[in-house]
Amino acid sequence: MNWLKISKKRKAKLINFYPPFLGANIQLEECNENLTQFQVKLSLNRWNKNVMGTHFGGSLYAMCDPFYMWILMENLGKDFIVWDKAATIQFKKPGTGTVRAIFEISIEQIENIRKEVIELGKNDYHFSTVVKNENGQIVAEVDKTVYVRYNKKRNI
Repeated sequence: MNWLKISKKRKAKLINFYPPFLGANIQLEECNENLTQFQVKLSLNRWNKNVMGTHFGGSLYAMCDPFYMWILMENLGKDFIVWDKAATIQFKKPGTGTVRAIFEISIEQIENIRKEVIELGKNDYHFSTVVKNENGQIVAEVDKTVYVRYNKKRNI
C-alpha cells in the first residue's frame, strides 16, 4: 500500500491504533475529507472505568485532547507551528455507556486564523466542545487553548 495515495480521511482512522486511544477504548468514528471535523466515541469497559463504575476522567479528557490542534496542523500546513497550550474539563454528570464528542473548526475560521497569525506572528485560540452520553445529556465540557505561530523562516 502506497502511503502517499492514502486519503487524509483514511490516515486519520489510524489514530484508532494509537496506544493511549486503543487502551482507553477511544475510537474515531467519523471525520470529513478535509479534516476539519472529527466525531469520537468512548465506550465504557473495564479498562476505562473508575471505582464508581463510570468513565475515568482521564479517558474522557484523552478522547478530547488532540483534535483541535490536529485540525489546525492539517489545514494550516508546515508554515505554522501549532501547540496545545491549555485545557480544562468540567464534569457535569457521571459518564456511563458510550459517550461522544464532536470537534470542528470551519474552513472560514481556519482562514481567519491563518490571516491573523501571518499579521500578528502568533496568537492563542480557544475552542470548546461537549461530551454527551447516549441520551444526549452533557457529561463534560472541554475548553482548549491552542497556540499558533507563523514560521517566517520557512518562507524566506
